[in-house]
Amino acid sequence: MGLTEWAYSLSESMLSEPLPRRWAHSLGVAKRARSLSPILGADAELLEAAAVLHDVGYSPAIATTGFHPLDGARFLRAQEGADERVVRLVAHHSCALLEAEERGLRLELEAEFELERPELVDALIVSDMTTTPDGGHTTPIARLDEIVQRYGPDTIVGRFIQRAAPEIYAANERVERRMVAATTGAQPR
Repeated sequence: MGLTEWAYSLSESMLSEPLPRRWAHSLGVAKRARSLSPILGADAELLEAAAVLHDVGYSPAIATTGFHPLDGARFLRAQEGADERVVRLVAHHSCALLEAEERGLRLELEAEFELERPELVDALIVSDMTTTPDGGHTTPIARLDEIVQRYGPDTIVGRFIQRAAPEIYAANERVERRMVAATTGAQPR
C-alpha cells in the first residue's frame, strides 16, 4: 500500500463515522494539496498524505490532550509508525505552535516534533486555510473569519487564529508566487 492510499484509509477509519464533517474537510484539504503538486516535486505525495491526516487528532479514539496537532502526531508516530516527515507536518500544521502556546503546550510540541521544510509547511497551511469545514474551496480571509465566528474571538482557537493570520496570509502569498513561477516558468520573488 502506498503512502497516500494508507493515509486516506487511516484518516477515513478515524474520522468518517464519528466526525463526517471533519472527514469532508480533510478530503478537501488533500484535494487542495494535490493541486499544489507543480511546486512540490518529489514531496507531492508526502504533502497529500499529511493533508488528509492533518486533523486525525480530532478523532475521539485518540484525542487525549484536546490539542489535535499533538494528539494526531503522537498517534501517527507511536501507533502507526508513520513517515516522520508526515508526522512533523501533522504536528505543526497551520501555525500549530501559536495554538500550542495558547494551550500551554508549545514547549512540549517543539521538544517532540521538529519543523518540516518551510515550503511544505507553507503548502499545508494554504491547503488547510483555503478549504471550508465541508471541504469546499475558499480564501484565507473567509476561512479565518469563519473560524473566528465558529469558535468566538476570545476562545483559545479564536485568539490563536487571529495571531496566526499574518503568517497564514504570508504563506498564501509565497505559495501563490511559487505556483505562478511553476506555471509560467518565471522565477519566484
